[in-house]
Amino acid sequence: MRLILASSSKNRQNILKNIGWKYEVVKSTVEEESNATDSREYVMDLSRDKANSVASQIDGQALIISADSVVYMDGKIFEKPKSKEEAFNNIKLMSGKVVYLNTGMTIKDLYKNKEVTFSDVVEVHLREVDDEDIKWYVENEKNVLNGCGFTIPGKAEIFLDKIVGDFNTMFGISPSCIYYKLKELGYSMKDFEMAE
Repeated sequence: MRLILASSSKNRQNILKNIGWKYEVVKSTVEEESNATDSREYVMDLSRDKANSVASQIDGQALIISADSVVYMDGKIFEKPKSKEEAFNNIKLMSGKVVYLNTGMTIKDLYKNKEVTFSDVVEVHLREVDDEDIKWYVENEKNVLNGCGFTIPGKAEIFLDKIVGDFNTMFGISPSCIYYKLKELGYSMKDFEMAE
């Protein structure tokens, strides 16, 4: 069975590698935008768009897995910061609070002509961080313009108090959610080719 991950994210790729599935990467070419204000609908829209983009790029049948993640707090969706100043402000707002990381996932099954889209959320409890340490982080974290400003894995791990939920969802995809949705579609682990 041909399995495609519609993502160039190294974190997502590593999660599938850990399972051992053989897969190929085809990057979505769609512009990431959604009019949804609810974070769950937002990430589900984007993951669905990514899966459809990849489906339009390939020939033949495949099982396409796509995902998109955002951080939200107090009803606000936090996009990738456009500057270090914006990253600083984001982390200052989140200091000592609980933020939510929502990952939307889509499985587009071109064998059975089915599609399922769903989401998973993780609570991220952050410790209080003073301005001096936020500034240090912003200046020293090479991936500071990813996520909402704090990136995990990375230096932001020192700000974590605890995580409630599927740890992998923080990294952009939940293998357990994918597994159970694949079961609902009628697949089992033996249907997937293992990487050598």
